[in-house]
This record gives sequence, structure tokens and C-alpha cells, in this order.
Amino acid sequence: MFIGICGSICAGKRTIAHYLVDHHGFTRLYLDCRPRDGLDDVVNGASASSNSDLSSSSSSRQHIFSTSDQLLEFVTKHWRERWVTIDIPDEFILDMYSRRPFFLLISVDAPITVRWQRFQARQQQQQNCHGASPGSDSPSPSPTDRGIINTLEAFAHLSDSQLYDPVTGLHSLLSRATVRLLNTSSSLAHLYATLGKLDLLNPDRLRPSWDSYFMSLASLAAQRSNCMKRRVGCVVVRDKRVISTGYNGTPRGLQNCSEGGCGRCNAGHGSGHGLTTCLCIHAEENALLEAGRERLREGTVLYCDTCPCLTCSIKIVQVGIGEVVYNQGYSMDGEAAAVFREAGVRLRQFVPPANGLIHLEKPELYT
Repeated sequence: MFIGICGSICAGKRTIAHYLVDHHGFTRLYLDCRPRDGLDDVVNGASASSNSDLSSSSSSRQHIFSTSDQLLEFVTKHWRERWVTIDIPDEFILDMYSRRPFFLLISVDAPITVRWQRFQARQQQQQNCHGASPGSDSPSPSPTDRGIINTLEAFAHLSDSQLYDPVTGLHSLLSRATVRLLNTSSSLAHLYATLGKLDLLNPDRLRPSWDSYFMSLASLAAQRSNCMKRRVGCVVVRDKRVISTGYNGTPRGLQNCSEGGCGRCNAGHGSGHGLTTCLCIHAEENALLEAGRERLREGTVLYCDTCPCLTCSIKIVQVGIGEVVYNQGYSMDGEAAAVFREAGVRLRQFVPPANGLIHLEKPELYT
């Protein structure tokens, strides 16, 4: 597995890389050709880079590469091991890495006020370590130590340049990450405890399981829905092959619900009200009609991004579906589950690993 980490200044890139090294046996890889700005990530006032950045040990030197091609060639030959890098300077290199099926991109960001506090803590730490009186033999302080970036406005300009410069800006990298972390953690212990709950190494993130794959197809089908009340998508599968797909909306030949074709949906009635006047066919019904009874033999599985309603449930039972997998709940989950249970149809909920934007401070991460 090869994880790349990108992010804004002082968001926590090096800290997360160090977490993967310490807790999951990853090894850091470096691009020696990448310009170093000296802006190390900071958590709770402690520089994370001191733990893992370029060292003089022979093992570290073996993992420093002059070009991204050399780095990628090395990882490809050792893809069964665990590697992590924060050296992704542009989209061209990201494209190279992303072609490998074992690569995962993680981004990390934080509010600018939080990052400014971390930056100040880092400057203070550097001043304590390197601040020498004039005329001493101690090393000269860096530009940031000399106070050039000593206001929030100056830091904001620096951050904007790093993210949004039309030539060198890295915001496009952050937007492509599979997992986007919002890191407002105030301590290493808190951050590490939260990261431990995310299951970052879940193989589904690299190659979707069959459940993830078919549920993604159901969600994609839902994007074709024209129903004004709710988007729902469905996929019918047998022997891991798609038999049919469906999404909800008005029947063929009728005006689309989204164009006023269904008076009930366009009137905005609450869930469960006026169903007898609804002209929309549900996603499950469309998928079953497309498949036809003769193709729905034993072992057929129905994937739906929303749990089927009671009306669809009895039709699913009637055509001989053996298993129903859903993602989101619905108001009739209890009634549908009772029908499936009595008919011997397996019903289960599938929740894929968390991707997209993940706020590391949200309470549900600790439940």
C-alpha cells in the first residue's frame, strides 16, 4: 500500500505520516528534488517533522529519491509493503502515483486560525532552539524565525499562495483526495486516537468490495432519477453480474416528475402521504421490470441505496430475490424487514468506509 498525503500549511501532513509510521508499520519516502519551505506541521506546539523528516541514518537515505519516477519504480517493486509520502508537488506526479492500484491519496486541512496558531507555536519552538544573541556561533535563523511572517494576514497570504497560485497551487490535489481530513485536533494523543477509528487501511478504499461496487452503481443510477421527492437507485445482481438497473421517476411516455409530471410529488406531501395518487415508479420496481421474472433465479441479490418500502418489498419477495442490501434507511424499514424475515429473504445494511470530508472532531467518531 502506498499512501500520499497532501495538505495546507500546518494542517498536519507530517503528523499523519508519522502516525502511519509509528502505528501501522509504514516507511516514509522522500523526493529530494522538492523545494523545502521549512514550514513543518505542528500539533499542540510540537513540530512533527522532528520525528520523521530527513535524517542521516542509512535506512532513511535509502528512501530518498531524485525523481518521482525513481520513487514510483521502487514502490512498484515493493508494493506489498507499506509506504507513505508527503512529497506530491503537482498534479503530474499525482497522476503518476494514481495509476497504481495500491495508491491512496489523503488530504488534510484545518481552519486558517488553527493553522496560524500552530505556525506561531512552531516559530516559537524554532526561536527557542536557534535563537542566539548577535555575534554568536549558532546557526542563523530562517526567514520565518526573523519575524517576516508575524501576522495572521501575512500567514494568510502565504497559505493562499501555497494553495491557489495558478502555477504551483496545491488545492487541486486536495480536491482529488479519496479521504479528506479536517484536522482541528489540539494534541497528538487526540489526533492519533481519532485516526485509529477511521480504518484508513481498509482495502475497500483501494479496490472496492463487491458490496461497495454494486452499491456505487446503485448510487450512480440514482443520479438519473427525475422524482422530486427522493433520488433512489437500484441494481439487481446474480453471480456478481449486473442483470438490471433502475431509478425512480414517472413511467415511459409520461412527463417527468421533475417537469411537473407527478402532482403528488410536486405538491410536496410528507413521506407516506398521498401514495395512491403518486405516478412515480420506484427504483426497485423499474429494476425488476427490466430484469423480467425468467432472469431472477435463485441467488439473485438486489442492491438499493435506500431500504425498500413495503410495496416494493412484497414485489421483491414475489419475484424470488434472495437477498436485499441497502445503504440508507427509510420510514418503512420495520415493516419491510418483517416481510423479508417471514419470506426468508436476507436483509442487511451496508455502510462503506468513510470517504470524502471527515471532520476529526465530530462526536460520532467516538461512539
